[in-house]
Amino acid sequence: MAGPSSVVKYPMKFPVMPDRLDNLQLIPPPPSRFTLSEWYLNNASRFRAADDQQQLAERIVEEGGRMRDETKELVKTNKDEVDHRIEEKLKNLQYRQHELNKQRKHLCVEIDALDTYMDRMYDCLDHLKKKLIENCKKCINLREGRLGIDLVFDDVDRELSKEFELLKGVEAMLTRMQEQTKEQLRQLRATRHLIDRELHDLDAAIKIDEINRDLRETSLNLSIYQGHQLNPSDIVQAETDMYSQMNMEQSAKRVNDARMLKSYIDTLLTQLYEDCLQQGNAVNESFRRRIDEMKEAKTKLEQRHHETARQANEMTRNITQLQKAIQEKEGFMALAHTRLGNRAQRLRMELCRDDVETSLISEVLQIQVAVTELQNQLAHAEASLRYLLKMQIQLEEDINVKTNSLKIDEVECLTVRDAMDYHKY
Repeated sequence: MAGPSSVVKYPMKFPVMPDRLDNLQLIPPPPSRFTLSEWYLNNASRFRAADDQQQLAERIVEEGGRMRDETKELVKTNKDEVDHRIEEKLKNLQYRQHELNKQRKHLCVEIDALDTYMDRMYDCLDHLKKKLIENCKKCINLREGRLGIDLVFDDVDRELSKEFELLKGVEAMLTRMQEQTKEQLRQLRATRHLIDRELHDLDAAIKIDEINRDLRETSLNLSIYQGHQLNPSDIVQAETDMYSQMNMEQSAKRVNDARMLKSYIDTLLTQLYEDCLQQGNAVNESFRRRIDEMKEAKTKLEQRHHETARQANEMTRNITQLQKAIQEKEGFMALAHTRLGNRAQRLRMELCRDDVETSLISEVLQIQVAVTELQNQLAHAEASLRYLLKMQIQLEEDINVKTNSLKIDEVECLTVRDAMDYHKY
């Protein structure tokens, strides 16, 4: 073996010059020559570099294994934690959904109930306006048709006025209660809308979290988003809980208010029914008393009229008899006057005041006195007959007035009153 300084010499070969330049070829220069020390140094360097890379690779492999184990455990722990959180969140969402559905059911029950109460009040107001108030007003107007002395402000008018004012007050109260019920219904429906919206959001959240719960790292529909905001929410859990709690409390308050309103409406309708029924009975009772009074007065007037007619007939007969008596006295008077005239024809001493003359003169005087008394009595009788006939006419007018009043109260008004049926709504 030749030493490092030994140089191997080769014979040099020169290329043959071609005859033509077109056939000229370039020959690369020979590779560089290294010394043996360089060779040994290069091998040692390669060995050290290989050892270093092997050690580094071993450390990297060990570190990779450790990191794989750590990241595997970390990812599994995080996934288990997230799965647990999702499961808890689902239970919480499902519980809220269950409670909201219960509260929504209460709201729907109260809305339906208040709708029924609105129908009750509408029917009550319709009956009140078309039947009770109209009939009461009709009775008042009918009683304006009474005549003469019967056109008085009696107990019936007083009770009818009270009834009319009561019915108008009931109408105003029911109208206000309808407005309050409408407002309560509006609030209930608004609260139900909030509950429905929250239930819709809860349902969407439950579906999303159920999908997330069922997802695995081996699922096919996984995606990695690049450049997208994966946490767009700026609402904290406390705000969500507070919003849901506020909706639940508001719903419970609306339900409680609706129940109190229903109770108040029940009490109000019952009280109004009792008040109207009591006043209606008072009006009917006053009608019965007034009708009895008018019947009694009419009966007494008819009796008076009958007695007056009888007395007028008797007075007419008395006048006839007095006139006849006066006429009879005229004959006796003419007889006495004729006798006196005849006796006045006596002659001389026979023309004396004898007993016959005295008797005739006395008879004439007595007949004159009797006729005067009969004429006075006849004047009294005729005056009495005129008063009796006038009284008879007045009694007939009063009877007609009472008949008209009885017709109004007993026939017309009581017929109207029979149509005023009071019943609960």
